[in-house]
Amino acid sequence: MQARIERYVEPALLLLLSEGASHGYELADQMANLLDVERVDYGNLYRLLRSLEGEGIVESEWNDELPGRSKRTYELTDQGRQLLDAWVTSLRAANESVSAFLQRYDERNT
Repeated sequence: MQARIERYVEPALLLLLSEGASHGYELADQMANLLDVERVDYGNLYRLLRSLEGEGIVESEWNDELPGRSKRTYELTDQGRQLLDAWVTSLRAANESVSAFLQRYDERNT
C-alpha cells in the first residue's frame, strides 16, 4: 500500500473518519475547514467515498437516527486506519523534503 501525495484529499478524509463515523454533508463541511477551502465538491467527495468503500478502506450504513431524512454514515475500517498511517508516513517525509528545499532556497536568497 503506497500513498500518493497528489491525492491529499484522501488523507484528509481518512483523518476525519478516524475521529468517528460521519455522513457526507458533515464530512464536506469538516473537509472545507481542514483544507482551508470555501467548499468541497459533493460529487467528488461521494465518488471518493464510494471508491474507498469498494477498496475496503471505509464502510457505510444508512442511519435513520440522525435529524432529517436517513443519511449514509461512513466509518473507517482497520485497512483504512493502516492507509491513514501510510499517508502520515508519506506526508511527514514530504514535509521534510519541502522544509529542506525551502531552507536551501532561503539561505541562497538572504
